[in-house]
Formats: sequence, C-alpha cells, structure tokens
Amino acid sequence: MLSNPAIVPVILAGGSGTRLWPVSRDSLPKQFQSLASEHTLYQDTLKRVSDRSIFSAPIVLTHDDFRFFARRQAAEIGIDPTIVLEPMRRDSGPALVAAALVAQRIAGEGCLVLALAADHVIADQHLFLEACRAAALAAAGGKIVTFGITPTEPRTSYGYIRPGAALEDTAALIVDAFVEKPDAATAQSYLSQGFLWNSGNFLFPASLLVEEAASYEPELVEAVSASVEQSIDDLGFIRLDSTAFARAPSKSIDYAVMERTSHAAVVEGRFRWSDIGSWDALHELNVPDASGNVTRGPVTLLDSTNSFIRSDGPLVAAVGLEGISVVATDDAILVMPANRSQDVKSLVAKLKTDRHNAASEHLKAHRPWGTYQTICRGDRFHVKKIVVEPGGRLSLQKHYHRAEHWIVVKGTAEVTLGDKTYEVRENESTYLPLGCTHRLANPGKIPLELIEVQTGSYLGEDDIVRIEDVYNRG
Repeated sequence: MLSNPAIVPVILAGGSGTRLWPVSRDSLPKQFQSLASEHTLYQDTLKRVSDRSIFSAPIVLTHDDFRFFARRQAAEIGIDPTIVLEPMRRDSGPALVAAALVAQRIAGEGCLVLALAADHVIADQHLFLEACRAAALAAAGGKIVTFGITPTEPRTSYGYIRPGAALEDTAALIVDAFVEKPDAATAQSYLSQGFLWNSGNFLFPASLLVEEAASYEPELVEAVSASVEQSIDDLGFIRLDSTAFARAPSKSIDYAVMERTSHAAVVEGRFRWSDIGSWDALHELNVPDASGNVTRGPVTLLDSTNSFIRSDGPLVAAVGLEGISVVATDDAILVMPANRSQDVKSLVAKLKTDRHNAASEHLKAHRPWGTYQTICRGDRFHVKKIVVEPGGRLSLQKHYHRAEHWIVVKGTAEVTLGDKTYEVRENESTYLPLGCTHRLANPGKIPLELIEVQTGSYLGEDDIVRIEDVYNRG
C-alpha cells in the first residue's frame, strides 16, 4: 500500500492519433476508441489506476472539444476524475507542469504524480503496479522516474534510454542518456547494450518537476503557473486561462526537463506495453489465426495470409491478400501494405490538404447532449439520426438558411418553438420553419432517437446562432 505521500494519476488525453486513421480522427481520436478491449483506451487507462489503496482520484488533461466525452466515458466505468481543459495543444511539457500544479492544489505540496498517456496499452496489471511501487520509492527520494520497457525487438519507431548505475535501496537506475529513434542497425546495437524503450510515462514529485522545469524553461513555467492561477470552474471542469497558456512554448517534457535534469531515473517495466502508434502495432497485439491473419468486424477472407483486416461498418471480403492491412469505417477505407503503416500520418496530411472532410471528421459527431450521424445528403437536403441522452438539451438556436423536420422514433422529445413548448412522441413529427427560434430536449429516462431532415440553400454546421446554451459553447 502506498498512501503517503499520495500518488496522483494524471491522464494525458488530448492527442489526435492520426496514424490510426480512419478510425482515429481529430473529431474523435484513438484514446476515446475501443481498439484493444471492450473499453476505450482512455477507460482502460483510468481502470489501471483505480485502486484507491495506491492511487488517489485521477486528474485528466484534455482538449475542450473532448471535455463532455471524457466525463461521460469515465462515468460509464464509475470514475469521477478532475478534468482540466488545455486551451490549445502545447505538447507534454506545459501539460505536465499544469498537471503538477493542479495536483499540488488537490493533494498537497508533497504529492507524487503518475503521468500516463491515455492512448497506450499496458498488459500485466500486477507487473505495472510493481513498477509503480518501485518508481514511487525512487521518486520519494528526489527522482523524476520514467518507465523504460524491456525491448522485444530492435524497433526504430521508439526512443531509447541508456540506463546507468543502480540507485541505492531502490529498483531504479540512473538515466545515463535519452536517445532518439534509431535506424535499424543502431536499434540492434542498443538491444545488445541493454537499452530500454522510452515509454513516455513518468512518476515524480510534483514540486520537483516544477522546480526543474523552472530552472530550464522559466518562460514555460511562468506562463503555465499564471494559467493555473487564473483558471476558472466551467460546469465542473477546470478551464486553464488561454491568454497565459498561449505564452508557453510548445515543448515535450523530454526536451524541457528529462534530457537536462540530473534527477532522471528509470524503472524497468516488465509489463507488456504498446503506444499503438500505427496499425501494425495493433496487429501485433492480437493473436493471429492459422494463416497469420487478424480480423475484426464483418470480414471474410479467402486464400489470404499475414494480413490485418478491420471493419467498423461494411462487410470486407478479400481474396489472395498477403501482408495487407485494410481498415474500413462507414465513410472511408484504408488499404496498404502492412509495412507501410507509418505512412498513414502523411496520407492524412494529404487528405487535409485536399480538403477531404473525412480526414478529420467522423460521420457520427459527438456532442455534450448526445450524437448525430449523417444518413444521407444531397443538393439542398441532409438527413441525420440524432440521439439525445436522458436530460440532454440542445442549445436554443436558429438557422438562417435551413428548415428542419423532426420525426421521433424512440422516446419523447420536448420541443421549444418560438414561445411554445410541447412534446413529440414516438411516430410523431414536427416542422421547424427557416429562421425560427427552437430547442430540442430529452426529458425522459431513455435515449431520445429521431430522424432530422434538413432542407435549404446552405446546410453547413456553422449555420447555427446559439441564443442560450447550458454547455457554455460559443
């Protein structure tokens, strides 16, 4: 049991994960997707630190776009984290300094912080906790501890750590050097020299991290400190001040602190770990069939070997594949040689340059009140399925260029139209003229499902004038 000093888990959940496109996109990145288990990666990370005899309640750092989603997914597994909203992405350096300062507010000056990426897979929970105990002992003695992973092969996609002498009375080692991602020959030599993979997860005294960051990056710490001091409560979220946070330089914690501090130590993690940085990494996490194939979803293969096929939508049927990866969603299909998965990030960049909406957006969009999904669209019409969670309320709004028809298929809708409020039940419909003030809400105990048919000269999502919004959106 490790209760003194407290270990505060900090979950970094603000990344975009474009290498796992088309499943992971800017509108719903990989940490909030179910990729390695029945839960999302974010939920698995929260569950990993749910033993309250060891860890205090977690702090989650995420982007404003994901705030309600992060809260909802945590609530689904019975966890109530403190959620801190970063105004913009500034890499892991400012994020971890902010987390350390917030943790000190909550748990006291002497707290330890366990910083974990929300999009990593860690198996062997008992070995993970064993590593946390070893790291906490070293951190309590004044070290910033990183978790090094025992390599299974000479990977060129990971950074490495060269461990040094053992720390007295601990299972930790001094860090002799952090080294960048190597070429294949160098990676092979690193394995023979006992180097470890750099997992990018840390355990440290909150006060020490802030002190070290201040000595190397005073501008960063000044900006982040001001942002935390000027933070506000927004519907139960801690919203960092954007003006102050914007002054912080964008730097990783490795560059800002770890590669420069004399307090760096490493604990060897013997648990199985992956940052799921590409589709081939996810392929490796699964047990292949007798032909070396890994499949998920509606997939049928004939005479195919050593391939990875995943479908979250349409049936994928393939003949004669060898070493091919196919990933299908409702609106996009990725096909590539399995050994080219590191190039997906470049492909997404090209899609964005070409202004393909699917580069960043899913057909199903998540909102604080529920979801909507495109069913069909064409010239002057757009058909959606809308789901409003119990108690959910859309903003009071109007549109300049479209009218809407709502047909309720499940539950009961509370509709505000002008100065009238009325209910629309299953198999009933209502019409909302162009320019009218309106709102949709779900007063019931079950999700409200309806079909929305939009008609008009312009059907973009930016044709919304919010008059009143319980979620404080602009």
